[in-house]
Amino acid sequence: MIQTIHTCRKCGSTDIVKNGHSASGSQQYHCKNCRAYLVLDPDSNEYSEAEKQRILQAYRERGSKSAISRIFGVSRNTLSRWLKKGRKAEPVADQVEPPEEGDVLELDECWTYVRQRSNKRWLWVALCRRTRQIVAFVIGDRSARTCARLWAKIPPEYRGKQSFSDFWKSYKPLFEDDPSHEQVEKESGELAHVERFFGLIRQRLPRYVRETRSASQTERMLHLRTKLFVDACNQAVT
Repeated sequence: MIQTIHTCRKCGSTDIVKNGHSASGSQQYHCKNCRAYLVLDPDSNEYSEAEKQRILQAYRERGSKSAISRIFGVSRNTLSRWLKKGRKAEPVADQVEPPEEGDVLELDECWTYVRQRSNKRWLWVALCRRTRQIVAFVIGDRSARTCARLWAKIPPEYRGKQSFSDFWKSYKPLFEDDPSHEQVEKESGELAHVERFFGLIRQRLPRYVRETRSASQTERMLHLRTKLFVDACNQAVT
């Protein structure tokens, strides 16, 4: 009679005992040597890069984690792990095209919230009018300090370009002595492209819709979801 001897995948010990089954039905074990609780023979369910991108694309198109999990069978933990890896990817500034003479930046902010409406957050963006790319974004309150954070994230080669914003008071301390910046009314048309971007983000991401009941549970997840969307928009216009 042939007897199969199993060993712990973590420490290699044979001193293991069965310990029920996982949610997918796989046999689990408990190692008495290293005290690990692991699946005995895990199946290889790794998603291909094409499948991963298709699922993330669906997530960008107003899909919630629960909906994506039901449609594609991917766990919410796996989806969160992909999003966290995306956050570690190259910054937005490293993906944008280099500036050209005559480029103009449009600066504006868009309201959302985390968990509850009283916990307001603002998405600040700087958009290049020629390329339609977001050259920088930050999420925070609506203070001058957050405005300064946005300016610090803009690539240095873009900072000397002509820029426009509305008359919100937080812009004034930063640009008061900057002749290349001008505050204008929304009706002037100088902020038309960044306003169009905010219209698009409200269409695609429910948490940015006015009067929405959809909200991120943490600021980190709000940032991850927003960066995923910004990266996709920047790639679409290149």
